[in-house]
Amino acid sequence: MSSQASKDTAAELQVRRILHAAGLRYRVEYPVPGMARRRIDVAFTSVKVAVLIDGCFWHGCPEHATQPKANAEWWRQKLDRNMARDAETTEHLTETDWEVLRFWEHEAPDDVALRVAAAVERRRGRREPGRNR
Repeated sequence: MSSQASKDTAAELQVRRILHAAGLRYRVEYPVPGMARRRIDVAFTSVKVAVLIDGCFWHGCPEHATQPKANAEWWRQKLDRNMARDAETTEHLTETDWEVLRFWEHEAPDDVALRVAAAVERRRGRREPGRNR
């Protein structure tokens, strides 16, 4: 498991490149406010938009998740805990006025970037006039 990339995955890098090329600036691996040891993959802190790109295996994609046959019970518990942690993180961020966008690693990076950019622009339009942050 330690050889598995937990950050800067291919899917994250592709989306980040597109967002950066579009002129959007963001934070990478931003700590989830109020939750120790949890990170937001791509965070737009000024408008509170959190982008999380989940791996199909590790986060239980309904289309692509697989179940290991060796040590199956241990893996089932581990993957269930991952999904519960995802839900808890999303709920916490939502309660603190963040817009949470979750995507699967198999989703087209261009589509993901378009949806993220739309959310950022929508939240920017919601901000008070003359307010910097």
